Amino acid sequence: MDNSQQTASRRNLLKIGALGVAGVGLPLISQNMARSEKVPQSDIKVLNSALFYENQAIWAYGFAAGKLTQSDLGTLVLAIALANQADHKTHRDLLTQVITDLGGTPVKAEADYLKTVKPYLEKGEGNIDSDVNIAKLALALEVDAAIAYGVESAKFKTPALIMAGSSIGSTEASHATLIRAAFKALGVDLRVIPASFVNADTRSEWILKVL
Repeated sequence: MDNSQQTASRRNLLKIGALGVAGVGLPLISQNMARSEKVPQSDIKVLNSALFYENQAIWAYGFAAGKLTQSDLGTLVLAIALANQADHKTHRDLLTQVITDLGGTPVKAEADYLKTVKPYLEKGEGNIDSDVNIAKLALALEVDAAIAYGVESAKFKTPALIMAGSSIGSTEASHATLIRAAFKALGVDLRVIPASFVNADTRSEWILKVL
């Protein structure tokens, strides 16, 4: 890819990042649905688990954004980060509303989630020391979010919540795809979608390790 093509690809990705992907697979979990069905406490527990990780993702993107440079790469990563973070905020708001409608108490956001991010750094699945490694960290978090929604959605007893959880999970997978597309646009030789599934068995194919 020559410089002009690379510049055009970056510009297109910046547009995508600025617009976000909040509408991709995002369900409208209505209050009527929540009130009309008797939902077991186990479902509320799963919803709160999902809310915890949405809060973690919001914090992680905000934390990392402050460490990005103002280079072309840093600007690109920031645009994608802000778009992904906006989706996580939408997920957070939906989950909070549904948990409340079901009579549960939404888990509160913590001051920071650094302890939950450290294992990624220790395994070399990203870092906060460069724009590239911050993007790799975001990728690992999004891949795990997609996997988690698939696993947790299977625990729901309420059909509408199974569909909702799976739909949010597809948005997380699109976040991971967008990040990998950014690496591709920057000239990294990789497959944007490296596997037909996003699950524990294919996780290593989606992650980009720190070099």
